[in-house]
This record gives sequence, C-alpha cells and structure tokens, in this order.
Amino acid sequence: MRKFLVVLDDSRECLNAMRFAAMRASKTGGGVEILSVIPPDEFNHWIGVGDIMREEARERITAHFEVFAKWMRDRQKVDPELVIREGDPVTQIIAQVADDPEIGVLVLGAGTDKKGPGPLVTQLTRNAGSLPIPITIVPGDLSKERLEAIT
Repeated sequence: MRKFLVVLDDSRECLNAMRFAAMRASKTGGGVEILSVIPPDEFNHWIGVGDIMREEARERITAHFEVFAKWMRDRQKVDPELVIREGDPVTQIIAQVADDPEIGVLVLGAGTDKKGPGPLVTQLTRNAGSLPIPITIVPGDLSKERLEAIT
C-alpha cells in the first residue's frame, strides 16, 4: 500500500496538507502516515526536566493527532498512523522516508506569509532531487472546496 507522509506541526498550512493526504489516500486506496518531529533544542535542560518536557510534547502531539485522525476516519475512511521522532525536522523526514518503503509521496503545506513557503518546504525542495519519492506541496490558503475539487 502506498502511504502519503504528512508532517504534523504547529503551522496553519499543516491543515490543508492533512486534508489533501487523507483525500488522496481515500481515493487511491492508500494510507496516511503522520510524522511529528520534536526538535532537540526543546530539551536542553536538566535530565529530569528534559524527560518531563519530552513526555509532555508527546502527549500534546498525540492529542493533536487524534483530532486529525478522527476526521480522517469519519470523513475519508482512512486510518492514519502516527510516528514521533526527535531531532532536526528535515533530517527526520528524510530518515522516515528511508525507513518506511511504503511511503510513496511526501505532502507538505506551503505557508502564505511574505516570508515564503516555510522552512520545511524551502529546505526539502532544495533536496528534492535526492529524495526517492515525489513531494506534493499544497498551498496554505487553498479553500476546502477547491481542495476537494482537485483531489
């Protein structure tokens, strides 16, 4: 089964990437894998405090994931899986693609502000030629209706 890998983060554009991945998976008989990366700089504290913060970050990610997962299950009949990794986001995305041969497409949401499409889109498109899978970039300001029409 081909899986769509989508990144769960705190960005607004993440929502359209999630929707797109779920709709495409539903229409093509694929799956959705949701990756959330915890940056290492969040835990540069004493060992005990860092462990507590790491666990709180995992709980927050899981709660956020469940909101998207419920929508995917109820509306798109897709049961996503969650993967949580720690480290540099771009490095971890590339590592996840390498670790899971069922991933067929990386889906990213592009930012809409004047700073550009966002750091993940910028960094990963620079490396697109070396990735073993295609990248789909979903505009962050794409309406729900338009998104449904193109999937």
